[in-house]
Amino acid sequence: MNKPFTPILALLLMLTTVSSCKDEAKPTATETKTVNPVAPPIIPEAPEGMVWVAKKTFLQGAKDTDQYAMPREKPAHMVTVDGFFIDATEVTNKQFKAFVEATDYVTIAEREIDWEEMKKELPPNTPKPHDSILQPGSLIFNKDVNAVANMENYGQWWTWKTGANWRHPEGPESTIEGKDNFPVVHVAYQDAIAFCEWANRRLPTEAEWESAAQGTNENSIFTWGDNPAVLDANANTWQGVFPTKNDSKDGFEFISPVKSYPANSIGLYDMAGNVWEITNDFFNINYYKELDSSQPIVNPKGAEKHFNPNNPYQVEHVMKGGSFLCHASYCASFRISAKMGVSMDSGSDHMGFRTVATPEMLKSEE
Repeated sequence: MNKPFTPILALLLMLTTVSSCKDEAKPTATETKTVNPVAPPIIPEAPEGMVWVAKKTFLQGAKDTDQYAMPREKPAHMVTVDGFFIDATEVTNKQFKAFVEATDYVTIAEREIDWEEMKKELPPNTPKPHDSILQPGSLIFNKDVNAVANMENYGQWWTWKTGANWRHPEGPESTIEGKDNFPVVHVAYQDAIAFCEWANRRLPTEAEWESAAQGTNENSIFTWGDNPAVLDANANTWQGVFPTKNDSKDGFEFISPVKSYPANSIGLYDMAGNVWEITNDFFNINYYKELDSSQPIVNPKGAEKHFNPNNPYQVEHVMKGGSFLCHASYCASFRISAKMGVSMDSGSDHMGFRTVATPEMLKSEE
């Protein structure tokens, strides 16, 4: 069954609404105390293009010193996440093309739109758009916006583009030729899941994603530490006046090739900026508030159900990391704890994904 592509829905909705210790004898000057050395942890061999993220306990959620933190990122809480592998970069056009060529998969943005299905995710009595709008396509950033009347109306800088998809990221006349090493975009959660099933991978949980983004740190605001002054040198984000003027001080006006910026402490690229990354967790603005942090939280899988009062009719998942459109004056989502919700069948030109694998998953390939 064809699924509706909900960037259209977003636009329509805008319009309608210790272990125990004991004392030991102190050794005399002639005694030597033998200490058994602790063996270093064994790091599994990483698959090509992936990085090992060691098991650790860290602070998930907004840090006390984070001036941009939003309510949905609070309260921060300690979590323990087992080790896993994660892609060093976002999935690229080259990697996604290999998947499509092997499977003949058709992304949601390329499928015909079924209004009868679409309206199930809209408020009752939402009028049907004109047939010229109900055509396969996706959302792209409006590069021609020159004035904004109300920053709450994001429809001013988003445009529904018929024919926009992963092959044609800016519309039917555009191409990804020569852009093998750019992140694939215009892919929805459902498309990412299909890729994962083919590749014997899965999407990360939000906790796994934050563990990876922290790298060797445990309590940092950004993937490189806590210094916001070095943002431009470490991430592809917006400089200037959002959304009308981008000074491109970081070297790129819009999307950039993977590995264009330094990796974090464990070798992961673009965990901040460039494109948002889809995770497997449901987006629920109350999830952290409802967590029982009096008990150890180990390998959390996120909320049991989605909840976003701004999009009550849609099933949304968490996306992380921000994109080239993030700016301090608007979403400031280049922080590790930042997150937004995206519906299962929505995509855009600033959203992609990366995958994870566990040693258990890799054994099945042997």
